[in-house]
Amino acid sequence: MTTLRILIADDHEVVRRGVRVLLESQPGWEVCAEAANGREAVSAAQREHPDVAVLDIGMPELNGFDAARQIRHALPECEVLILTLHESEQVVHEVLNVGARGYILKSDAGRNLIAAVDSVSRHKQFFAASVADIVVQGYAKTGAGTAGATVRGRLTPRQREIVQLLAEGKSNKEVASCLGISVKTAETHRNNIMRALSFHSMSELVRYAVREKLTQA
Repeated sequence: MTTLRILIADDHEVVRRGVRVLLESQPGWEVCAEAANGREAVSAAQREHPDVAVLDIGMPELNGFDAARQIRHALPECEVLILTLHESEQVVHEVLNVGARGYILKSDAGRNLIAAVDSVSRHKQFFAASVADIVVQGYAKTGAGTAGATVRGRLTPRQREIVQLLAEGKSNKEVASCLGISVKTAETHRNNIMRALSFHSMSELVRYAVREKLTQA
């Protein structure tokens, strides 16, 4: 029997522990790595090459959306399942945009997680019923498919990373250290971001990051 290797990323240890117990109750399934933030998740995925990555959205340093995007870019064979508290049309469309194969709510994990991981591991989509309804309703609207095209789309993936780090209170020097870039480059990115979003204060940037699910309030 081929082992199904799974990565779990959530900033709450109790959630990771519960998900691990549930997943490893299945014959042939193994949690090969855990991560407490999005950046750790990307590193663990590149190191362990999991078949499925189960990611929360609201994680520090790098949110689940951008972690999913980076994992899918580095490891196209790794499928991503979003497991989160957040439920909205905007979130659903963002999940699809980053290449995740499935999306379920933490409140439904007890009855849906096993089926969801099994489905995405076979490269099939899985959306819980309430989430699927949001998808259908969104595409039924005029201009279907554009619901996720918010102001967020003006920023590059690297700029979104920097927005999250700044919103979490990191200085330009800390941002530079975290991303392996120069302080001058970090400052340039910050100025470009503020200009692109027409923001004049950090409070505006923080509110934007919270609204766009790049960080938590």
